[in-house]
Amino acid sequence: MNETKERRYSKWKQHGITVAGGNQQGDNLKQLFYPWSICVDNKQTVYVADQFNHRIVAWKTDATQGQILIGQYGQGSMDEQLNYPRKMIIDEKNDSFVICDNGNCRIVSWSRKRQHNGIIGEIIMTNIDGWGLAMDKEGYFYVSDLRKHEIRRWKIGEKKETVVAGGNGQGDRLDQFRGPYHIFVDEEQSIYVSDNGNHRVMKWTKGAKEGIVVAGGHGQGNDLTQLSYPQGIVVDELGSIYIADCHNHRIVRWLKEATEGSVVVGGDIRGELSNHLNFPHDLCFDQENNLYAVDSANHRVQKFSHF
Repeated sequence: MNETKERRYSKWKQHGITVAGGNQQGDNLKQLFYPWSICVDNKQTVYVADQFNHRIVAWKTDATQGQILIGQYGQGSMDEQLNYPRKMIIDEKNDSFVICDNGNCRIVSWSRKRQHNGIIGEIIMTNIDGWGLAMDKEGYFYVSDLRKHEIRRWKIGEKKETVVAGGNGQGDRLDQFRGPYHIFVDEEQSIYVSDNGNHRVMKWTKGAKEGIVVAGGHGQGNDLTQLSYPQGIVVDELGSIYIADCHNHRIVRWLKEATEGSVVVGGDIRGELSNHLNFPHDLCFDQENNLYAVDSANHRVQKFSHF
């Protein structure tokens, strides 16, 4: 059974282990301050967009503190600064981080080798209220513009940007969003969007003029047919959708074409114990199927082991 099929039937331990932060809010290297998004590499190093500290930090396995990679000089718009970084992804081909530098209304790319050769960030898109970011197998980037309620696609080095989802104003029609936050793009270049204010996840197939609701869409609530301000999303090869159901303080899984989800972790109550989440903003998996959740209001990243 391959990794993706195995995940469909997987369960995760309900008590998580804190792998970054967890020492209350703050700006020292042991702390995070409302983290927004994460990436995990094949060595289980956790990279965090430490939103209110305006920096990107790395936490190695079993580390007791993080290392600042970007943003050493605090909040700002200069070359070495970030301003409320939101979504961050790793561009494996170019060995770089690509970041929604939201407060500066720009998307920036930073070489992961910058510590060794002095490379600074490159601005690759401006004038955008970017919150979500994804990349497909052909090297195209997708970014959600919260102000325009649309998803745009572009490739580094190309000047033309294309609206590929939304762009029809704010609303709840199938061709609209009300706050598109996180994005996931699958192998067929279908775009999954956490339509935050509509409490649903939408799927837009390549070239579509409107999307379909694949999770939620029954108003705000905590029933298994509902979501409450969904955030981060991951979709596996079988079409199962994993969602940071933010205001329900849980991670949920919706199987392909399911009419309701199931709770993976969290969700009983909002709290700070190891089996609690407090406004989770993002999630990801490592190569061993362990689940990582950005437990934003607890200022930590939690790892839930797969079994």
